[in-house]
Amino acid sequence: MTRFETTTGIAAPPQRVFDLSLEVEVHTASMAGSGERAIGGVTSGQMKLGDTVTWQARHFGLCWRMTSLISAYDPPGYFVDEQVTGPFERWHHAHHFEPDGNGGTVMRDVIDFAAPLGPLAAIAEFVVLNRYMPRLIRIRNDHVKAAAEAAN
Repeated sequence: MTRFETTTGIAAPPQRVFDLSLEVEVHTASMAGSGERAIGGVTSGQMKLGDTVTWQARHFGLCWRMTSLISAYDPPGYFVDEQVTGPFERWHHAHHFEPDGNGGTVMRDVIDFAAPLGPLAAIAEFVVLNRYMPRLIRIRNDHVKAAAEAAN
């Protein structure tokens, strides 16, 4: 299993960043490079505690589907999305939003994931996913940052 964290400073208040981070349209726009879209569950608007969404995207030339659940939710401090079904053995993504003391937000993502394929998982994580997944989260966070700061 792999764990990584990213931290992004955003010149917008935590509530705005929290809300944008739960918007289906913001997420799909951030993942336009992989053609990600919501195809089941909540397919538009803002997600909340207990909501599920099924995402479909193309990664590594293959079409993938993942259903995730908003399993924890405490606005504007944090929320968690977890894979219910999909390509990972485990996917747990905790989103934290803290005031930076200057009217902005420190957004911190903590991701725990495990690749499928039993003994081959460690190889897949080491060779590919340990670089690929943090890059995807950074792309998403850059998009959330731009959207939140544009609203100022």
